Amino acid sequence: MIKSIRDKALNRELATGTFINLGNTMTVEMAGSAGFDWVLIDVEHGAGDQQSLVTQIQAVSSTPAVPIVRIESNEPPRFKRVLDLGASGVMVPYVSTVEEAEQAVASMRYPPRGIRGVAKLNRGSAFGAEFEEYFERSHELLTTIVQIETLEALENIDGIAAVDGVDVLFIGPLDLSVNMGIPQEFDHPDFLAAKAKVAKAAQNAGKSSGILLLSAEQVPSTLEAGFTFVALGSDGGLVAAGMKTLNATFDAYR
Repeated sequence: MIKSIRDKALNRELATGTFINLGNTMTVEMAGSAGFDWVLIDVEHGAGDQQSLVTQIQAVSSTPAVPIVRIESNEPPRFKRVLDLGASGVMVPYVSTVEEAEQAVASMRYPPRGIRGVAKLNRGSAFGAEFEEYFERSHELLTTIVQIETLEALENIDGIAAVDGVDVLFIGPLDLSVNMGIPQEFDHPDFLAAKAKVAKAAQNAGKSSGILLLSAEQVPSTLEAGFTFVALGSDGGLVAAGMKTLNATFDAYR
């Protein structure tokens, strides 16, 4: 069966991850072997395509980490494609209303609990060998992560958090700050208030709150604020920063 992190999320235990946006199986495997609980393969903004997604999920599956995929949009066909490949969870961008949250959950689940199309011969069910168990238990094992990225989402946050099957409220910091009119001002009082509102809504509903952090310095305050499903950095960001550091070695000689 698929590896699951859903119980950890619903128990509000610390679950750490990182983003993979280069579409490369080697960096995925490195991240999965580094000790993270989950690895986010980014199909929304990342460089990978559907074929590279297959090999990236396979690479994560050879490590202790759980593969989660961020899809491009909240459309049912996108869910079943990545779930059939064996993703343990889906991150859904721009969920702003209760109805959108309900659609995301329905897309994660087979009838009668949802609207996910049924197929036996796929990687998620071990190519049919574990189909019966997967069909009966996948709604208990798969993790649904909805991204909070708009003012409308903040207004509807309590209702979104209350949707059965929404497991993690995950802030997209750049999108949310842009939509709040304070781009990249992550220490702005309004942004901090928004973070607190999301964390409180998740806690009241017995769900996890999550966020992508860009520096290690942000970790202590984020954990103190109640966030438990926390990502730090990305493979692309790490490589870009490393290349700049290498190049800077020659600055004194130019």
